[in-house]
Amino acid sequence: MQILIADDHDLVRETISAFLEKEGQARVQSAGDLPQAIKIAKRDGPFDLILLDYNMPGMNGLAGLAEMRKAFPDTSVALLSGNISSAIVQEAIDMGAVGFVPKTIAAKSLVNAVRFMVAGEVFLPVSLLQEDAPTEIHPMAEMLSRRETEVLSGLCRGQSNKEIARDLDLQEVTIKLHVRTLCRKLGARNRTQAAMMAKEAGLY
Repeated sequence: MQILIADDHDLVRETISAFLEKEGQARVQSAGDLPQAIKIAKRDGPFDLILLDYNMPGMNGLAGLAEMRKAFPDTSVALLSGNISSAIVQEAIDMGAVGFVPKTIAAKSLVNAVRFMVAGEVFLPVSLLQEDAPTEIHPMAEMLSRRETEVLSGLCRGQSNKEIARDLDLQEVTIKLHVRTLCRKLGARNRTQAAMMAKEAGLY
């Protein structure tokens, strides 16, 4: 396995690298920030898996994940973090990440998780899955991503794209794209009909 680990903490990089090299017989390279990770990936790739620390310099939240995915669309990319919300993890998966690895994971579990993701599967810790396990999901909600559901909620409250963008800390053009996508998924002609359909379904 060819693995690239990007984390701004030397100890974390060295520890994870040692685990993977010793227990997983992997060849590991490391970087201290996103720009360096992209540089190494271009120079020495392809890699079987790239692990990105969510909070390291250059990431800017999930924007860094999007940048890496755009640069290497055929490479598996996963997030690494000591503390991250399940909502962010879900959004990362929606964006094409192959998993999330907590820094507290045991050495043997880390190796298994990496092998799992290299094999093309999505890895999420059991604790995260239990935290997010829904009791019942409306069929309409199942068609939408978490972000699309948040945008739809704003539509049901009568908010403009600008207001929704401000509440979700996103660009207005991004909200427009989400509105267009959720209308297509719901079969709605416009934002007003999408909101009406959601209200009639009892979602909001």
